[in-house]
Amino acid sequence: MISTQNKWTLITGASSGIGEAFAYELAAKGSHLILVARSEDKLNTLAEKLQKEYRIQTQVIVSDLSQEGSPNRLYQQCIERGLSVDILINNAGFATYGLFEQLSGPRQHEEVMLNVLAVVDLTHLFLPEMLNRKSGVVINVASTAGFQSLPNMAVYGATKAFVLSFTEALWEENRKRGVQFFALCPGSTETEFFSVVGADEASIGKRDTPKNVVKVALRALQAKKVYVIPGFRNYFSAQMSRFITRKQMLFIVGRMLRTRH
Repeated sequence: MISTQNKWTLITGASSGIGEAFAYELAAKGSHLILVARSEDKLNTLAEKLQKEYRIQTQVIVSDLSQEGSPNRLYQQCIERGLSVDILINNAGFATYGLFEQLSGPRQHEEVMLNVLAVVDLTHLFLPEMLNRKSGVVINVASTAGFQSLPNMAVYGATKAFVLSFTEALWEENRKRGVQFFALCPGSTETEFFSVVGADEASIGKRDTPKNVVKVALRALQAKKVYVIPGFRNYFSAQMSRFITRKQMLFIVGRMLRTRH
């Protein structure tokens, strides 16, 4: 069983959605929390609520991880505060929607920085200490988007495919060294994700709740799974590419995600 009592968990994108749900679930299990996001007011409000309700310790670190050097600055702040991270949850991320050449180049660059490079850099920074202790957990939030290419969300789909592949590889590298890697691959979820994307048509199927997604994730983590896809329909759609050609899959997903403008 994975112990969370009196452990320090760092959650990126903690101010809302799946990150906030992880904060509540782990606080209820006795974990102390390092809450990371761009919104200081939301983080402080969440930290105060969790401290009062669950009698845990919290630390708030404001950081925009889509910016160059932010992961290193976050790591240094943890060192300066004497914080040793037992559980790392790389949750922060966002998507862009539309024809690739028509979308902002700088915005898509930030998307790669946050969805990919921040995950790689934070894992690289916090993993050695976990290996020295021979204990630790790294949860990377991928997506059902990681199982097939996404026309009109080309960069987002590619970043989540990277996160899934990266996590699976590190699961194998570290499974006998005391550190567990795990990828959470949710489908459409009731978060601010689609408001940031700016297109509800990018949402496919019924949206799950962040609370349920996190509960499924923590059960799968305890079962030592490599990844989990919450929801049968999401699991089925993610596995479709095993039974049809990749070209056929592109036609299907392309029709689903065709831009409406």
